[in-house]
Amino acid sequence: MAEVARDVEAGILGPECAGAAEMYPESLLRATDSVLEVFEAEMCVLVEPSDEEVLGAVERVVLALNAVDGDASHGGAGYCTEEREQVCEYIDLTLGEHGVDVAALAARRGINRGEITDAWRDW
Repeated sequence: MAEVARDVEAGILGPECAGAAEMYPESLLRATDSVLEVFEAEMCVLVEPSDEEVLGAVERVVLALNAVDGDASHGGAGYCTEEREQVCEYIDLTLGEHGVDVAALAARRGINRGEITDAWRDW
């Protein structure tokens, strides 16, 4: 957001681009980063996790993101379609980076890979 503001001020971006700061206030970005950092830390300590442990971590991160998305202190800002997709992809990638075969986990649950967060997701 700071980069966008600098680019608008320098004339690199048009003033219409300044609205991104309103769409994504610093409070929303910081709260989201904080939730995702906790998720990453949780995944780091899991060694050969069971499906239940992995899904428990997914549930906790999604519920925490639900709280961030619904927090009125962000001035009504929340996750839009593109951000929702990015957050879900981030969760999937983080699981994969920690040795979780997300496709196999989803198949064992009778869902497709893209539905791994759906049971808990409000956004």
